[in-house]
Amino acid sequence: MLEAKIKSVQCLSLAGLHRMSYKEWGDETNPNVLLCVHGVTRVGDDFDYMARALASDYRVICPDIVGRGRSDWLKNPQLYVIPQYVSDIVTLLARVLPDGERQSVDWFGTSMGGLIGMGLASLPGNPIRKLILNDIGPVLAPMALQRIGDYVGQDLRFDSFDAGAKFVRDVSLSFGEHSEEEWLKLATDVLRQDKDGKWVRHYDMGLALPFRSATPESAEADQAMLWAAYDAITCPTLLVRGADSDLLSPETAKLMSERGPKAQLVEIPNVGHAPTFIHDDQIQIAKKFLLG
Repeated sequence: MLEAKIKSVQCLSLAGLHRMSYKEWGDETNPNVLLCVHGVTRVGDDFDYMARALASDYRVICPDIVGRGRSDWLKNPQLYVIPQYVSDIVTLLARVLPDGERQSVDWFGTSMGGLIGMGLASLPGNPIRKLILNDIGPVLAPMALQRIGDYVGQDLRFDSFDAGAKFVRDVSLSFGEHSEEEWLKLATDVLRQDKDGKWVRHYDMGLALPFRSATPESAEADQAMLWAAYDAITCPTLLVRGADSDLLSPETAKLMSERGPKAQLVEIPNVGHAPTFIHDDQIQIAKKFLLG
């Protein structure tokens, strides 16, 4: 079975240097690069299935955004924000993109990974050729944000892996139907044992600080900035929406198909926030857009 290489790159924040880990799939000389970026508490391992399916067409790069998985934690948790993540990705792309005149990358971003992609794709001279936004847009439903914020900040410790895996499954039911093996992998990817032998989620609890410091005024300003970023995108864009999503509304998805890059919209039935792109039918949606 095709396996990935684990690599890392050193990045910079206002708090100092930190290391961002990433998985690399496929031929490292392949000039066609696909960057896959995960959601707020997930990791690059989420894309193992899709990366294997696309590794013959792409060099697939799947980072653990700082504060998660194999990557370092930031000394200042207030820096867990989209501009810092975009900066880290620019550093990563300087490492992985081939030399030469044509330097481009295709992007698949789930939830937070889509917001990072929007931020980068909005910048003049950015390298994104095609953009897939997985269940995310400029308008984030307040109730869903509160649900995610509460979940992120729960410092839970489980006596056994099975107890932790049950929790991960319970809070991830909106991902849709998965086999027992798939649920096991989704849990394994984000659980680790701490020094006391307890099972914990593999991210910095400091990720919750920016959520807690948000106000209605800042949320309104953030929404305006996200729409401005979205409207500045010029590359072909695919918007995937879980038909039962509580984060990306049908109204926002429709607006995204009418303004900015006028995203092509695909809805996946019987799935909420967010489709995992583990299953072949979902992977084919991405493959058709990226390679068609």
